[in-house]
Amino acid sequence: MHEIGVRETVQFLGLTFNIETLKMTWLVMGIVILISILATRNLKAVPSGWQNFVEIIVTWLHGQIDGMMGKRGRMLAPFIVGLFMFLLTSNLIGLIPTFASPTNDLNTTLGLALLVVVTVHLLGLYFKRGHYIAHFFQPFAPFVVINMIEEIAKPITLAFRLFGNILAGEILIIVLLRLTENPFWMTIPSVAWLGFSTFISCVHAVIFTMLSMAYLGNALKESH
Repeated sequence: MHEIGVRETVQFLGLTFNIETLKMTWLVMGIVILISILATRNLKAVPSGWQNFVEIIVTWLHGQIDGMMGKRGRMLAPFIVGLFMFLLTSNLIGLIPTFASPTNDLNTTLGLALLVVVTVHLLGLYFKRGHYIAHFFQPFAPFVVINMIEEIAKPITLAFRLFGNILAGEILIIVLLRLTENPFWMTIPSVAWLGFSTFISCVHAVIFTMLSMAYLGNALKESH
């Protein structure tokens, strides 16, 4: 199991890179790509195996997209599905001993949150043009300050919510596993917390994705 708070880093062009996060991010991307290949290489009318698993996720997300983002939402369906699959795999992989979730690093969660928020503003400007800028001054011009603070808070809250919960869960798993080295009775709470962490990992992948869709939906919907 990786050490709490110990991160292998390298310096390049004045920037600091977390090697563990980079390795785990590439591993997660590889897993998501592999699952996609396994699910689509031999498509059947009656799905089974990986095809069935992925179709359940895609069908569910398409339903959420139609309800939250309107008819334009389907254009972002690949992005939403990819985001959810990456988050779900990232959150769960840290529950494996010696592995760490990319989402236990604030750089990862903040990067994803900024990606979503920047996409929101780009789409808002593209589809609504001047109306999108004008809505920041509603209902009165001075409200632009409050609206801008809200926009700045969106990526911060998205990032810290996911980062904090995943990191805390992994730290507690490490602590419980170390306690099991001596007292046998600590195995029960360790297994129980592992199961609870699995549930929490899935929930926070859903929360991040749902909030992202809500933000994107505001930019895509035809109403001003």
